[in-house]
Amino acid sequence: MTQSPAVPAAGRPGPVRIGERAARTLVTELARHNDPKPALLVGADPESAALAAAFDALLPGDVLTVVAAAGSTAADLRLHVETQGRWIADRVRVVDSLGEADTAEVIVVAEPLTGTADEARATIEGLGKLLAEGGVITVATPALPGRTEGAAAELERQSALFGVGTDLVLRNKPPVRIHRLRLTVAEVARAARLAPAHRPSSVPLTRGMHIDSNGVAAAGIALGLAGLARVTRPKSKLWLVPALAAIPVAAFFRDPQRDVPEDPSAVVAAADGEVLSVQRLYDERFGDGEWLRVAVFLSVLDVHVNRSPVAGKVADYFVADGGFANAMKPEAEHNVAAYTVLDTDHGTVVVAQRTGLIARRIVQRAPIGSLLARGERFGLIRFGSRTDVYLPADAAEPLVGPGDRVAGGSTVIARWQ
Repeated sequence: MTQSPAVPAAGRPGPVRIGERAARTLVTELARHNDPKPALLVGADPESAALAAAFDALLPGDVLTVVAAAGSTAADLRLHVETQGRWIADRVRVVDSLGEADTAEVIVVAEPLTGTADEARATIEGLGKLLAEGGVITVATPALPGRTEGAAAELERQSALFGVGTDLVLRNKPPVRIHRLRLTVAEVARAARLAPAHRPSSVPLTRGMHIDSNGVAAAGIALGLAGLARVTRPKSKLWLVPALAAIPVAAFFRDPQRDVPEDPSAVVAAADGEVLSVQRLYDERFGDGEWLRVAVFLSVLDVHVNRSPVAGKVADYFVADGGFANAMKPEAEHNVAAYTVLDTDHGTVVVAQRTGLIARRIVQRAPIGSLLARGERFGLIRFGSRTDVYLPADAAEPLVGPGDRVAGGSTVIARWQ
């Protein structure tokens, strides 16, 4: 996005553009809000990938207001909107300046901020005046060092204060980091009206199968080692070891698409695996009441992407120190674990990501304050591990037992009473 009289100062003109993949990530908040909503797209032109992605994300009750970028005009945009057909034209309003825009629940800045910290701050403050209570501003900035005059550092600071999600999109020229900012508190009930967010950390292979970015990186390292071995020892077959290892390494990080049950009373599994135990217990860390805990063991052959069992708001996140016992054994109760605490319409729900004998790395991508839809990806655990779901015992009825196999995001493990 470039500086324009119609839009708050957002940076200098430059070659940084939003591509198709980054655009899809940029409009995630627009796409996942199922309720009719007012939205605002700032700094677009007829060729903007963000504009095209916003058109694709529109639902029947949505109203999208568009402000032109510097170098484009409202007349050009209006003509472009008219060529998209009546369905788009009825839902898109082009205005000459931000002063004509109405309050919006979702605000998207169509081009990366590349200017100074002061300009980026002014942009966020200006857009914040048009943001509805609990709404989200989505903005991008170049991820490579030296591509901004301070905007990237300012957005990192803004994310530390107001961030509800950050995504790195490497498949853009240059790579960009996309920040989602919520300047005011969102109601917990809003989470139940959301669809799972698109995550660029999940790289599509086929229509139904993705690979988490951790797997792409790990497979890339294995292939790099194979290439190095091939060059340094051309007569040796040693290079085959890391080359062949790249396939199972990538397969470990597979991330299949899942059909999430629409039943609002359903609690879904947080991970794939075998149910180890279903028990009632007390844990004063989460409150004084009794908890229903469903513990699931993930073998090295299971999908290790973790999904939110319920719709809720991330209220807290902390890591408890411990050991690395076999996740199937009782001692695993005291392993290193990451706890994500969710506020929901039915009370507090906790997801514990526990390490195992081999698993030593927990990834959690949902910052405090973010809203998670039921079945939405929020992290993963590398290699064999265990995932526990804590539910208020007086509010939930278990539907699985020890030995049952569950699939994260789709198997109903409990039901709200």
